[in-house]
Amino acid sequence: MELLTQPPTVKLPAEWFTGDAYADVIYRGEAPSRMRANMVRFTPGSRTAWHSHALGQTLHIVEGIALVQSRGGDIIEAHPGDVIDTPPGEEHWHGAAPGQFMIHLALWETDDATWLEHVSDDQYNGPRVSTRTHP
Repeated sequence: MELLTQPPTVKLPAEWFTGDAYADVIYRGEAPSRMRANMVRFTPGSRTAWHSHALGQTLHIVEGIALVQSRGGDIIEAHPGDVIDTPPGEEHWHGAAPGQFMIHLALWETDDATWLEHVSDDQYNGPRVSTRTHP
């Protein structure tokens, strides 16, 4: 067993985010492990650019309301306790709803991510479907 030293919080790059978002590395596996876990804090209205992960990504919403969308799909309004899984190669974005902070735990393997264009304000403000209306 080993108690891991945690690196300081980092502000995430403007090339990949609209608005301000910050990450705390929870775990970064060393080979042969590929596991990655970050706690990510989004300021109100901030969001990732469109992107995909070679091996997929799972998000566990911790606080606030998250907005998550796959390319061509509905914007999902996710709440604390909700878990969103994106399969390998699926283009998507995620961020905070307007007016409040959002925190999620991001889980993925390897750093093979493809970053694309920023999410436009029109895309971000599109119609939403709440997880509270689905089983």
